[in-house]
Amino acid sequence: MADFDSILKFWAVVEQDLAGNGGLVLTRLFKKHPHTQQLFPKFKTIPQSKLDNNADINAHGATVLAKLGELLKAKGNHANILKPLSVSHATKHKVTIENFKLIVDIIVDVMVEKAGLDAPGQKALRDVLGIVVDDMQANYREIGFDG
Repeated sequence: MADFDSILKFWAVVEQDLAGNGGLVLTRLFKKHPHTQQLFPKFKTIPQSKLDNNADINAHGATVLAKLGELLKAKGNHANILKPLSVSHATKHKVTIENFKLIVDIIVDVMVEKAGLDAPGQKALRDVLGIVVDDMQANYREIGFDG
């Protein structure tokens, strides 16, 4: 529970600009790991030079961070939130667990930069997101997705 509290005390700053912060997360993910951009049909033809401040990317980034906020606020009681997310990302989007691990690093970096996430908060966020990713992987196995 302490890990969640360490993260959530910084989360309000992220929520003040979900689109801007979410767009930054996705843009950095696409630039650092270009193959991830291909997982998003709507974004795969956008040149790297035009990723920054793209309205569609920002809107999707806001959705990503809003869902992350739900998961964090559930403080570990996230099965009902994570299950449908796992199913859609496995069956419809075909997103592997490795890609979720890549975005964790980006989220931590953005929270440090934009929300001032301190060292204990960074460790807590990595620990919490590690559990979320592990639980997602368990859901993947349950539905037979090899991602």
